[in-house]
Amino acid sequence: DFDIAGQFDPMIPDAECLKIVHEILSDLQLGDFVIKVNDRRILDGMFAVCGVPDSKFRTICSSVDKLDKVPWEEARSEMVGEKGLSPEAADRIGEYVQLHGGLDLIEQLLQDPKLSQNKVAKEGLGDMKLLFEYLTLFGITGKISFDLSLARGLDYYTGVIFEAVLLQQDNEHLEEPLSVGSVAGGGRYDGLVGMFDAKGRKVPCVGASIGIERIFSILEQRLEASEEKIRTTETQVLVASAQKKLLEERLKLISELWDAGIKAEMLYKKNPKLLNQLQYCEETGIPLVAIVGEQELKDGVVKLRIVATREEVNVRRESLVEEIRIRTSQC
Repeated sequence: DFDIAGQFDPMIPDAECLKIVHEILSDLQLGDFVIKVNDRRILDGMFAVCGVPDSKFRTICSSVDKLDKVPWEEARSEMVGEKGLSPEAADRIGEYVQLHGGLDLIEQLLQDPKLSQNKVAKEGLGDMKLLFEYLTLFGITGKISFDLSLARGLDYYTGVIFEAVLLQQDNEHLEEPLSVGSVAGGGRYDGLVGMFDAKGRKVPCVGASIGIERIFSILEQRLEASEEKIRTTETQVLVASAQKKLLEERLKLISELWDAGIKAEMLYKKNPKLLNQLQYCEETGIPLVAIVGEQELKDGVVKLRIVATREEVNVRRESLVEEIRIRTSQC
């Protein structure tokens, strides 16, 4: 989750939030995505000019919010049949909510005879134009879509709203294309923080949330499909012992490694079996095992085992840190 709180000039923090969402989704390499953007004020102005009564704004908003999952005809019949909206008002909404684009669409709507007469919508469109100018400077408009069907059904949004959606893609490893819908969302909520302030001071905010569980589920499915193994630990070396009664020696050695900045761990057992220690490394993907045994202690060496090849080399105790650094830089 990422938020920017405080009074700033219009759309500068909002543009940065979108830049961060774009950066995260690009770096995760989840596939093609689009960030849909709208503004609560444009929505409210649109409902007003289409003839939606004030009392029905929020309930009609929730119908519009379903347009990423259902076709317009279904949303329209819900508005008219279940929510009592006039068919004429629903049809006028339909003309708007099926529009999406970029700066060209914003310019078109600023000239729209109905919307341009609505003060709230005009404000929202002016800010949306500014936002797209900043996003152009950030070089990310290729993944941004001004989408009039985006409603995000949370009442506390007051300005810009956005939602990042993964685009369905054919994956050769998967029988069916993977579609998980929204993977991030957010917007401007200028009134929310003040509700929790005893003095009612206004704290304008804009923020974004990343759908971490959804993203993990996609990554897990991909890994399963590709049968690729992933390391769940950054540990570089496991400190192990070959015989019993060597806990003190393991503790001494692991302390030396930690002090040198090596990422090391050991099993929390007094006398673990060597086989169990080696199996643990294979299961977790730890690349090296530093083994202390009675003979090694006498000789002033540590046996370093490369887990992938099962090769073992004796390394002088004073050279161990350097050897681990060299070996792990090659992994």
